[in-house]
Amino acid sequence: MKGMVRGGGCTGPCVYPAVPDGGWGWAVAGAFFVVEVCTYGTIKSLGVFLQDLMKEFEESNSRVSWVVSICVFILTFTAPLSTVLSNRYGYRPVVMMGGVLISLGTVTSAFTNSIDQMYITIGVVSGLGYCLTFLPTVTILAQYFSHRRSLVTSVASTGESFAVFTFAPAFTALKKQIGWRYCLLLIGLIQMSVIGCGTLLRPIIIQPTVDLATKQEDSSERRSLSTKGDYELDNEQTKTSLGSEDSGITSLYASCNELRVADAAMAPTTTDPQAAVDSLMEGEQGPLPPAPPVTLKHTEAHRPPRPKLLDFSVLRDGAFICYSLFGLFATLGFFAPQLYIIELSKSHGVAGDMASYMLSAMAVAEVFGRLSVGVVLSRLARGKLWVLLACVVLLCLVLVAFTLVREFWGLLACCALYGFFLGTVASTHIPMLAEEEVVGVERMASSVGVYVFIQSFAGLAGPPLGGWLVDVTHNYGSAFYSCAVGMGLGAACLALVGPTKSSLWRSGGRGAGNNGHQMKGAPGESDEAQDYLEADLAPEALSREKPPMVV
Repeated sequence: MKGMVRGGGCTGPCVYPAVPDGGWGWAVAGAFFVVEVCTYGTIKSLGVFLQDLMKEFEESNSRVSWVVSICVFILTFTAPLSTVLSNRYGYRPVVMMGGVLISLGTVTSAFTNSIDQMYITIGVVSGLGYCLTFLPTVTILAQYFSHRRSLVTSVASTGESFAVFTFAPAFTALKKQIGWRYCLLLIGLIQMSVIGCGTLLRPIIIQPTVDLATKQEDSSERRSLSTKGDYELDNEQTKTSLGSEDSGITSLYASCNELRVADAAMAPTTTDPQAAVDSLMEGEQGPLPPAPPVTLKHTEAHRPPRPKLLDFSVLRDGAFICYSLFGLFATLGFFAPQLYIIELSKSHGVAGDMASYMLSAMAVAEVFGRLSVGVVLSRLARGKLWVLLACVVLLCLVLVAFTLVREFWGLLACCALYGFFLGTVASTHIPMLAEEEVVGVERMASSVGVYVFIQSFAGLAGPPLGGWLVDVTHNYGSAFYSCAVGMGLGAACLALVGPTKSSLWRSGGRGAGNNGHQMKGAPGESDEAQDYLEADLAPEALSREKPPMVV
């Protein structure tokens, strides 16, 4: 683990010479654990209130399921907004604002008088808060880790499983004592802890350090190169004829340019070796303009680029499109099973108290799934997408098995298998964007919003589609059929990511092989042509009507 160079106290950014794979990242991982408890863990636990809401508001399954559906849709649909706000104002204030909205929406849901009002409180207000909380936290966590990224993300994401394991039986028993409204009020108070988690999200800055001996050696090499260049330029000037005035001007300017570059290389204020090399290369490409414009141009050229607020250029990447379609279809199977498993168990004769433990079994197995896939992926340098594909295919088969079993132990085994493979998929599908097989860690911060935005439409359609099938067929197993179909389509799209990326690399390599030198030399040639045109079109040159020099 690399030591931290400096920082702005307990609230400023963390500056490291390389990705720390730890350090303050452990605090961020703890914050992400709590965020998982208060976001996805809470959403998946709302199934225990399904029958209570149906009786209270005299609504059907599909109408009540729209609460979760709208919440998930807002969570994913507003992902680009979360990305823009995080890149503009930073992760910390965005997450803290999200914590306020989550708590506000859940608390006000306890005082609603109709299901339509709950669409606004939990669906819109809390859904927006979930988005502003979850995405920035998982994005900054990926920036603190490199080799351990998969493992740490998987372990921290077990907060979701911990919440389902705890909340499902606890609130099933508690609602019989205090009612579902006070249970929602208690959940809202717990979710206020997200505000404190937001304060832990210190931004990270990677600032490589330069060895002093290496910097002095590079400076001496540049000094010798500049001296050698002066001698060569003087010899060239003496060999030219007196009438060759342009060659003299060019040689004089180039000599001054080399001397200025040498002075810049020997200056004690130079801290970035790459900036000095760029200055040297700039001097070799052509004549140096007057001093003030050069300083301004050099400053603007080496000013760090401002990060994109939102990167829609990934939509031109075929591999990203296939991966986004995978997320779109797979989302159909992420929420409906937790919403309907209790009612499916009851329809097969399982007692209500025992049915609530289906969610607990699912949550325990999900923890092992998240930890297992984290260990496996942390030991792999390549082929991570194929591991994810295998988990998605097995998850699809388990969803089909839900419709075939009838007894308690069979359903419990299906819940355990579903939880295990759901953990492997849910904990990796977003962090997988940071892998070079998809978009890479450099583009993850600006592309994760686009990816989750595409998922939003499946999140909106999944639970209502399952509820509609249940109302039509009067069979809770039909909801699992729709989840299995979506997961199967997602597996097909995920299988296309690797071949698509490989074909893009091959086509890019052929293009580089054919035109690489031309494209590389084009900027330099255009700069030199422009410099010579400026010299030849000077008033003295125009008075002599000298033809322009061709390079």
